[in-house]
Amino acid sequence: MLRYYNVDLLDWYREKLSSRRLKVLIEHLPRDSSFAKSLHGEEAEWHLSDHLLAAVVDHLAVSNWMFATVNRDEDAEEIPYPQAIPRPGPEAADEESPEAEPESTDAGEILAFFRSTG
Repeated sequence: MLRYYNVDLLDWYREKLSSRRLKVLIEHLPRDSSFAKSLHGEEAEWHLSDHLLAAVVDHLAVSNWMFATVNRDEDAEEIPYPQAIPRPGPEAADEESPEAEPESTDAGEILAFFRSTG
């Protein structure tokens, strides 16, 4: 409170600061405040522009991977799929778990599917 608003928290106890004013000040603390970091953790440091920039980098990496995969020599080694930039938050932890990986389908299952639809 002192760092951003030059308001001492003890003023609330001294009844120089109303509860409503204190609530408004706390609600509008910047994302880089200690309170926001303790409440939201690493997520507090990521702004919308950070998330958008990470999405752009991820999409560009996938686009480059697709281009390189399509234009590589048939005998060349397979190019690994690019890893996404790690993002903060509980969703990121779920995506990194081994259970989140998609199941692969073998060629026999694919052939069986197309034979049954034809």
